[in-house]
Amino acid sequence: MQDLGTYLEAGHLLIADGATGTMLQSMGLPAGIALELWNVDNPNAVRTLHRAYLDAGSQVILTNTFGGNRIKLDRGGGLGDRVHELNRVAVALAKEEATGRAYVAADIGPTGELMAPLGSLEHSRAVEVYAEQVQVVDEAGVDLVWIETMSDLDEAAAAIEGAGKATDLPIFCSLSFGRAGKTMMGVSPRLAVQVLWPLGLTAIGGNCGEGVEVMTLVLSEMRTALAELGGTRRPVLIAKPNAGLPQLRDGVTVFDLGPEDLAAQVPGFVELGAQVLGACCGSSPGHIAAIASLCRERLLL
Repeated sequence: MQDLGTYLEAGHLLIADGATGTMLQSMGLPAGIALELWNVDNPNAVRTLHRAYLDAGSQVILTNTFGGNRIKLDRGGGLGDRVHELNRVAVALAKEEATGRAYVAADIGPTGELMAPLGSLEHSRAVEVYAEQVQVVDEAGVDLVWIETMSDLDEAAAAIEGAGKATDLPIFCSLSFGRAGKTMMGVSPRLAVQVLWPLGLTAIGGNCGEGVEVMTLVLSEMRTALAELGGTRRPVLIAKPNAGLPQLRDGVTVFDLGPEDLAAQVPGFVELGAQVLGACCGSSPGHIAAIASLCRERLLL
């Protein structure tokens, strides 16, 4: 694989993968079970999912480590003492499937705790927890670190700081925005860029969120904020939205955008500067295949 920084600097699009949690649940993961447990309890399911996204056209796949920090694992069943094991195995599974085909990104998600002063999680403790997780995945051999689905600006900053203490790899960060154009903790796309981009990120953007339409606002505001900051680093924007909005049908939660409908949004994202493209909750390898196909057909890749 070409050096990731060189690849992005050249302006190439990078196709990411889609949902992990909703896909593993559709493959039989019981409700309430930490996703990361399947790295050791059902590794074939995790491998199968990675392989499906790779076959669909993903150029970067995320490890099954979204809730793999010590605090979140403790909240999910007292698994904090397995943070090294679960993260290390997750990276191995992704690398086994991605060899020569795609970059492997360490998926780093929120702790689930409120940051001080609203909650009890101090900034220094958050930095320590994130540094621990990133050190494990770095030693296991990932190609980049992807901090995602963040809502709290201080937690996102702590995650970036912790990652920076543990690795020299590229760091992506994406936040989850609601329909009002702000995260659950009131962070705007502009403020996110102003605070987080100067911390040395390789890419910034949005993932998850309330509906695909909000991604247009996020990308537009972030592109403007990046231009205002200036600097010599190439601004790289991320668009990884959910497959629409969740709906309850016959007692089952489904998302309302099929593969072609989601892919149809991609040219607009690219026009607004998005360079890293993928999907989040409710999406499938079919959604990624549609995105990759559209990008190839329109010579965007």
